[in-house]
Amino acid sequence: MRWRGRRGSGNIEDRRGMRRTRAGGVGVVGMLAVLAVGYFFGIDITPLVQGLDQGQPSRQQGAPLSEADQQYGEFVSVVLADTEEVWGAALPEQAGMDYVEPTLVLFSGAVQSACGGASAAMGPFYCPGDRKVYLDTDFFDLMAQRMGAGGDFAAAYVIAHEIGHHVQNLTGILGEVNSMRSRVSQADSNALSVLTELQADCYAGIWARHAQERFGTLEEGDLAEAMGAAEAVGDDVIQSNAGRTPMPDSFTHGSAAQRQEWLMRGFRSGQMAQCDSFAEAGL
Repeated sequence: MRWRGRRGSGNIEDRRGMRRTRAGGVGVVGMLAVLAVGYFFGIDITPLVQGLDQGQPSRQQGAPLSEADQQYGEFVSVVLADTEEVWGAALPEQAGMDYVEPTLVLFSGAVQSACGGASAAMGPFYCPGDRKVYLDTDFFDLMAQRMGAGGDFAAAYVIAHEIGHHVQNLTGILGEVNSMRSRVSQADSNALSVLTELQADCYAGIWARHAQERFGTLEEGDLAEAMGAAEAVGDDVIQSNAGRTPMPDSFTHGSAAQRQEWLMRGFRSGQMAQCDSFAEAGL
């Protein structure tokens, strides 16, 4: 992925050098809130990373950022800037509304959001309450080392997916889905969650297409990296890798095949109208 030396975003809030509260210190209500939001509007890796906080050394509180941490921050900033340019043009053109840029919060270990407290083991998430994306950049290492989904464009896909949730928030989809979920069974609620995640994958594909057209972002192998990441975060793959039998009724993000399909649908079309997973499901 061609990203070095390019403009970064001014909408980065870097909390990685701050003293942090352990996730265990978060109030029960706050933790439950962020579990719901992180699970619904993020990348669910909890089956793979149980015990992660105990098994991995954490960055010392207040310690200066390493060179690798600084590079991750620069990378995230450039990708976020690309999403701002792409959606700043695409949303008015395709949905008739202005794009309000979100903030992306970089953190280490644990974080507080308007949706409550969260630990890094939950993976990246979007909080509609404050319109912020939360990301511990150590997640990129976990993707490469434990999920077999390394590469800069795989990491960019993760960011673009979370920005896809922000687009859904702006267009009202998240509010509508939450309202529907409160009135249906758990199985139907899970199905609605899957449709939400697949649409966010499709929106990530839209970003990838327009980023390539605008900035010449893609290098050989980049699409394969994104497809590998989409596969790695499929519910069936995560459950299998955690030693569980995949249970489709429990899926909340979609199977690997579904996630790859909707990512490529967005990339091939570049059009939000082609990302209506809800209409395709008859809703």
